[in-house]
Amino acid sequence: MLIAMPAMGQDLPSTPNARDQAQAQGAVAMDRLKESIARRKPDTTAGPTQLPALPDEQRRRAFEGLRKHGASPVMDARARAALDKGKAGLAAEREIAAKRLAQALGLEAPDMQAVAAVIAPPAQSGRVPLLFASSSMPVATLRTYAAQLERVGGVIAFRGMPGGLSQVAPMAKLSAQILRIDPGCEGPACAMRNVQIIIDPLVFRQHGIIRVPALGLIPADPTQPYCEREENNPQSQHIIYGDAALSGLLEEYARLGGAREVADVQARLERR
Repeated sequence: MLIAMPAMGQDLPSTPNARDQAQAQGAVAMDRLKESIARRKPDTTAGPTQLPALPDEQRRRAFEGLRKHGASPVMDARARAALDKGKAGLAAEREIAAKRLAQALGLEAPDMQAVAAVIAPPAQSGRVPLLFASSSMPVATLRTYAAQLERVGGVIAFRGMPGGLSQVAPMAKLSAQILRIDPGCEGPACAMRNVQIIIDPLVFRQHGIIRVPALGLIPADPTQPYCEREENNPQSQHIIYGDAALSGLLEEYARLGGAREVADVQARLERR
């Protein structure tokens, strides 16, 4: 019996090529898209992307007009109000941070304000005695200076914090040891001296402090934040080095030519 079968190498009947049809349809669609884009009107709603090329004379007149533009009292008032609001916000944030730190260390808020210098000292006439100190100094020596500086409204300045700026607890502990009137007292009920302690590497750099203890008389408030200080912050005319009593350091300051500057501080020290 014979069965008709196609030969092994024979091709099947040919059919239309689908790929060629897709390419033809894509070409037609692309032509239509190009025609549509060509018929679109340019968008004139967008503004200019560059300044016009004005002649030098017109450009000069334009800048002179901007320069002569009068100040607006309304804008000045708004700027001052914004500045006052920023200062108030900063003070509130500092108070909140001090309270949180007090809770973490087990201290009351008034004690932490004395430790962290949250409350600025009362304004005083004359110059402010600034003692440059270091955590490497004996605590007993720092306590002695704190007792003497309290009588004249002085300030103790450290270049940095023991353990680095990321470690607040060691500095808070050292400050509490320095400011506690009774060295054996522990806890939040301990009485503290009214002496400000600041961390200010800039004031060390400005006065070129090479060793501690050192004493200077600052004609401005050294506890002010950087943003509130003058651009050319006044400095102490003399720096006295040596581990001596405050009265001896003041006498040496007067001997170097600062008798008038130191007279008010010496008077406050003798009155108490």
